[in-house]
Amino acid sequence: MAETAEALRTVAHNVRAARVRAGLSLEELSRRAQVSKGALVGLEKAQGNPNLATLVRLADTLGISVSALMQGPAEGRVRVVAAADVEPLWTGERGGEGRLVLTTSGRAPVEVWRWQLEPDEEYSSHPHQAGVVETVNVIAGRMTLVVDGVEHAVEAGQTATFDGDTEHVYRGSGTGTCHLIMTVQLPPAATA
Repeated sequence: MAETAEALRTVAHNVRAARVRAGLSLEELSRRAQVSKGALVGLEKAQGNPNLATLVRLADTLGISVSALMQGPAEGRVRVVAAADVEPLWTGERGGEGRLVLTTSGRAPVEVWRWQLEPDEEYSSHPHQAGVVETVNVIAGRMTLVVDGVEHAVEAGQTATFDGDTEHVYRGSGTGTCHLIMTVQLPPAATA
């Protein structure tokens, strides 16, 4: 629980700092990100429990990565992260989960996610900012990737990539658990 409280304090600090850097009031950020002002006030006070969709909308609106909202101070030249040490940002109704494991540094950072989807379990994402590219590598099982309403079957050993500036859905398919690694490449403007 202490780790969760610390993570929420980090997110609160980073959202407020990014909002101030962008010169946005709470009202304007609320309007642009389509997040209630009350939720933003609570978030900036390290209260509440923001879901993944809220964090994505805030990050996109502020022109930064989701991980930039969640990252504490730099830890050094090499970071080794165990997925089990990272709290899931998304938990599905059937036990699936999505964990943002880490984000690379540099002008065009890349987020590295580990996902687990149970059969017929899905995560729907709203469009990201222009220039975001997502890549999905299925390690085990099968999934259906839906981009612009078109379904694409992706099986173990296959990789799919697409521009993330459109609605997209990740859905577990087949009879077993789908394990995948997803990367989200952010455009250089997202590093502000």
